[in-house]
Amino acid sequence: MSVPTDQHDCRGEHLTPPSQHTLTLAGELLRALSAPVRIAIVLQLRESERCVHELVGALGVTQPLISQHLRVLKSAGVVRGERSGREVLYRLADDHLAHIVVDAVAHVQEG
Repeated sequence: MSVPTDQHDCRGEHLTPPSQHTLTLAGELLRALSAPVRIAIVLQLRESERCVHELVGALGVTQPLISQHLRVLKSAGVVRGERSGREVLYRLADDHLAHIVVDAVAHVQEG
């Protein structure tokens, strides 16, 4: 796949063309965000850090399923976990990720 050499953002500012490696990593990130439960987790973590049982209660899915999706999000660098006593508190790695998900949801809701 070739990458266009002359790219500009929506304001007309010049963008450096992304490398193939960057495009691959971006694709992996988008794949990690592609499941509805993972989107819902990101939206929950956008509000505040949460532990697994809080996500189970908020999303109405089982603990093993939440844990499985958190593993995917963690391995993709979307979320970070920090142990607090017997629980792990999860938070988004950075705000860019929340913007990606919120923008995608808003786009679909606009129809």
